[in-house]
Amino acid sequence: MAGNAPLQYSSPPLQTTASDSEPRLVRWALITLALGFLGLFLVLPLVAIFIKAFDKGSAVFLEAISNPDALSAIKLTLIITLITVPLNAIFGIAAAWAVTKFNFKGKSLLITIIDLPFAISPVIAGLVFVLLFSAHGLFGEWLIEHNIKIIFAVPGIALATLLVTLPFVARELIPLMQTQGMADEEASLTLGASGWKTFLLVTLPNIKWGLLYGIILCSARAIGEFGAVSVVSGHIRGMTNTMPLHIEILYNEYQFSAAFAVASLMSLFAIITLVVKNIIEWKAKKSFEPEEGAH
Repeated sequence: MAGNAPLQYSSPPLQTTASDSEPRLVRWALITLALGFLGLFLVLPLVAIFIKAFDKGSAVFLEAISNPDALSAIKLTLIITLITVPLNAIFGIAAAWAVTKFNFKGKSLLITIIDLPFAISPVIAGLVFVLLFSAHGLFGEWLIEHNIKIIFAVPGIALATLLVTLPFVARELIPLMQTQGMADEEASLTLGASGWKTFLLVTLPNIKWGLLYGIILCSARAIGEFGAVSVVSGHIRGMTNTMPLHIEILYNEYQFSAAFAVASLMSLFAIITLVVKNIIEWKAKKSFEPEEGAH
C-alpha cells in the first residue's frame, strides 16, 4: 500500500559561502589588494616613523623623549586619558542601560546626542567650548570673576576630549545589551535581588568584554586627539601641550628627529592598544563558544 511506503527525506541543499563560490583567482586578487593597501598606507608609514625616530642615534631619541616639554606632554596626555575614559565608561553604561532597558520620551534624542560627536568636526567641538568658556564667551565674565580658568587650561582640554570620545563606550554596549535582552535581569529581580545587585552580578559580567573593548577604543582616541584639543589648549609649552600638539610644534620647528621620537611613543601606545583589543576580541569570542562536549 502506498500508505506503508517508507518516508523519503531529502537532505537540505548545501549552503555555500561567498569564498566558496568565488574563483580562486578572484579571492587571491582581493586578498593581495587588501594586504597591499594595508602595507602601503599603514605598515610602511609605521615603520618609517620608527626609522626616522632613531635616524640620528639612540642618544638623540632618548634626549627627545626625556626633554621636560616632552615629559610634560606625555604626563598631560595620560592625565587627560585617566580623566575622560572613566567618565565615558560611566556615561556609556548608564546610557546603554537607559536605551536598552527602558522606553521613555526622548529616547531617540538621547541616541542622536550620543552619535553627535561622530557627525561634527573635532575642531567644531573645541570651538564650542571656546564660545562658552573663553574670556569673551557666554560664561566668560562669570568665570573671570570667580577666577576659574577652563580654556587654555587642563579643564578645557579634558572637556574637549570628553566630548569627542563620548560615543565609544555607549556605542559598543547598546547593540550588545539589545542582543542579550532582559531575561537574566528579570530572573534576578524575580528571585529577590536588588537593582544594584542585579547590575553587579548579572548585567556587568554579561557586558564586560564589550565594556573593555569600548574603553580601549576610547583610550586610543583620547591619546591621539588633536583637533579639539588644539583649539582649546593655547599651545603653551610645558603646560597645555599634549603629545600630538608637541609633535606638531617640533615638526614645525624642523626638529624632525625629536618629532618622530615622540611620534614613535604614540605609535607604541597604538600598537599596545591594538594587541589588547585583539586579546579582548579573542577572549570575548571564546567566552561565547560552547564548551567542548556540551549539548
